[in-house]
Amino acid sequence: MLNKQQVIDSIQQLPDQFSIDDLIERVIVMEKIERGLIQSQKGEIVPDSDLEKTKLSKWLS
Repeated sequence: MLNKQQVIDSIQQLPDQFSIDDLIERVIVMEKIERGLIQSQKGEIVPDSDLEKTKLSKWLS
């Protein structure tokens, strides 16, 4: 989960003028990265070898 300071820091990195779409996109990407890091720390990952056997083969066909 993101905290206020992370969002504030991200907003401060934006140019002086930006669209709401830019802001929303940035916050969504930050949240997805944060969620992925937490999942990785918990060991909730799929090894590359399993990807080749399951999801990746479905996506590529």
